[in-house]
Amino acid sequence: QIPVGTEIEGMNILGLVLFALVLGVALKKLGPEGEDLIRFFNSFNEATMVLVSWIMWYVPIGIMFLVGSKIVEMEDIVLLVTSLGKYIFASILGHFIHGGIILPLIYFAATRQNPYHNSPFKYFVLDFSLFSVPSSATLPSMIKCIEENNGVDKRIS
Repeated sequence: QIPVGTEIEGMNILGLVLFALVLGVALKKLGPEGEDLIRFFNSFNEATMVLVSWIMWYVPIGIMFLVGSKIVEMEDIVLLVTSLGKYIFASILGHFIHGGIILPLIYFAATRQNPYHNSPFKYFVLDFSLFSVPSSATLPSMIKCIEENNGVDKRIS
């Protein structure tokens, strides 16, 4: 069966985003009267960021115990170590190819400058290829770094 119209289950993300945009514009249009609600939402956002940062500190411990329990259940440890070694090698190789070749090529194509010679991009490549973790849990720390290290306005970040 192909769902039609209202038969599709799930959250209406587009409607939610549109409502948030319209509410933001309306609150800004109210001027001083809307400032209280804007401050509330900013405080709520900051509290959520603190909670997410706390969770980020405890998640590695939980994952360590989950992985540890699976390792203890395994019968052939040699197979585990060799498979894990191959995975780690492939992951590191992929990060170096992406961060050391692909991203500099994109940078060169966009700016026509050497990405390795006296450029802040070389630090970005190293940072991105070695230390990036694609997760929404890293969003608070990324926003903080963007605002503090790069001087980006809070409204933009």
